[in-house]
Amino acid sequence: MKKDVQVHSFFSDFDISLFRAGKHFRLYEKFGAHITEVDGEKGVYFAVWAPSAKNVSVIGDFNYWLEGEHPLNVRWDGSGIWEGFIPGVKKGDKYKYKIQSNVNDMTLEKADPYALKCERPPNTASIVWDLDYKWKDKKHIGSRKDKNSLESPYSIYELHLGSWRKNMDENRSLTYTEMADELVNYVKECGFTHVEFMPIMEYPYDPSWGYQLTGYFAPTSRFGDPQEFMHLVDAFHAAGIGVILDWVPSHFPEDKHGLGLFDGSHLYEHPDPRRGYHPDWKSLIFNYGRNEVRSFLISNAIFWLDKYHADGLRVDAVASMLYLDYSREDGEWEPNEHGGRENLEAISFVRELNQEVYKSFEGVQTIAEESTSFPMVSRPVDLGGLGFGMKWMMGWMHDTLEYFKKDPIYRRYHQNDITFSMTYTFTENFVLPLSHDEVVYGKHSLLGRMPGDEWQRFANLRLLYSYMFTHPGAKLLFMGAEIGQYEEWNYNTSLDWHLLQYDYHKGIKSLLTGLNKLYRKEPALYEKQFVAEGFEWIAYDDSENSVLSYIRKGEDRKDDLIIVCNFTPSVLENYRVGMPREGKLKEIFSSDKREFGGSGVSNKQLKIEETAIHGKDFSASITIPPLGTVVFKIL
Repeated sequence: MKKDVQVHSFFSDFDISLFRAGKHFRLYEKFGAHITEVDGEKGVYFAVWAPSAKNVSVIGDFNYWLEGEHPLNVRWDGSGIWEGFIPGVKKGDKYKYKIQSNVNDMTLEKADPYALKCERPPNTASIVWDLDYKWKDKKHIGSRKDKNSLESPYSIYELHLGSWRKNMDENRSLTYTEMADELVNYVKECGFTHVEFMPIMEYPYDPSWGYQLTGYFAPTSRFGDPQEFMHLVDAFHAAGIGVILDWVPSHFPEDKHGLGLFDGSHLYEHPDPRRGYHPDWKSLIFNYGRNEVRSFLISNAIFWLDKYHADGLRVDAVASMLYLDYSREDGEWEPNEHGGRENLEAISFVRELNQEVYKSFEGVQTIAEESTSFPMVSRPVDLGGLGFGMKWMMGWMHDTLEYFKKDPIYRRYHQNDITFSMTYTFTENFVLPLSHDEVVYGKHSLLGRMPGDEWQRFANLRLLYSYMFTHPGAKLLFMGAEIGQYEEWNYNTSLDWHLLQYDYHKGIKSLLTGLNKLYRKEPALYEKQFVAEGFEWIAYDDSENSVLSYIRKGEDRKDDLIIVCNFTPSVLENYRVGMPREGKLKEIFSSDKREFGGSGVSNKQLKIEETAIHGKDFSASITIPPLGTVVFKIL
């Protein structure tokens, strides 16, 4: 039986003024489909922003998808909001908005931008849902300020939920519920402090890996419903592991049911194609200067921190937002009002986003994937920065991988490649990323980049990871790196878990588990990981032997660590290294342990002698294993 739309509103005048000013950051409490009760009758309140529409109606399986059965009412205040309460609509019902536009008399069918659940692609309808869930992570949230701080270990396991592991019997990805057991236990076993999910917001096209979103407020239904995703987050929190979500405010796809030309006008995207269209990704760019769009995006960031208890957001493609000439030739972009190439509206948006996030949630982090030398990305807004907590260190990644792919016999000529990062490593709070982008499109897997015979390739990989974990900064590894994946990542297939039956691959996993344990145990590796006081070179200029030696420092001098890396396959015996003080030298970690697949070269406890070298009054004679890293402590 048809029931008419009733006049009803979740919006106060104050809500409207905030929305129009770009200052309403909880829009998910107002827009969308909300199960509610009006005058004793249960149903759903719908609200959508479509200022260029002349008519908007809700179509769905409850009215046989007939246009005009349930027309919404446009608000009188000029906000462009259409709303109304439809009795009898219930959780699980599918719906869309049918929009008749004032622009060229277009008629459009659009998914709800604020939908809490979407149909599983390739279907495109929104689904009425709620977010009822009893969280069990109060202890985790209460301790987040300390565990998620910049002075704590930050070791991130980046993964793509669809291809981490498959149910081989049914040839499908694991569900959120299955991952709450298998994935959580695995990440805990490996010792990572955080996971980072490639975008889990609903996306229509699998090969986009989730970076082309259509359902900004809905976890993808590929793996289950919203409560099941909450359960997965809850399970990670119970295991003491933080959850970071990839978030994409930089662009969105042109799919007909999505945000593009939402009401027939350029509502969410910038109307000028020089600023509203990405030639590389063939996608649309948000209009950061439009107040309502800023409210939409910041509300979306807040939503995942609020309703899904995320511990951080890794913001994708920040560089593409900051520069008007990003991936454009001369004549394809227009300078800003000062004649520069910076996108002033996007910069303002990013700063406001970070201010709101850090004001609203204690202990969370925002992380910028930003590939340029834009200054002060991870510095506070009130000091002139963009306000992110951390930034990916793309220069370190590039230089390090370039160095490691060289045959060790030539590395002596490229010492600067492996030391250059220390000239700028404390200009930002850097994350060292060996991410999914480095193992696709013909770049080879990390193991596939390593030179030499089989033993040397695995030794090089162990050396790379050990150098990474002893270098200042947080750490990020993409799934598969921890088992020495031979093949490039394929979004459509599982990781090659069968490799763990082989000793060298088991050794890589054991090594990374050991490195995570070392990182979490030793304060010198994290207490000052973002400040210059936490690092000191011993010798960076021994290019003849391709050796680096340095000190990592904590708050307490007794926690200092001595790290020595040998980038050649030769055992270096009686190698003298300067020491900051006298005492006894104890080896606490070696990448060459037999359990890691190494040769077992090691150092027994050594006496530090009063012999000057490397500008130090004291030194010790050590043995450095081939293609190995050793970590010492002074007793």
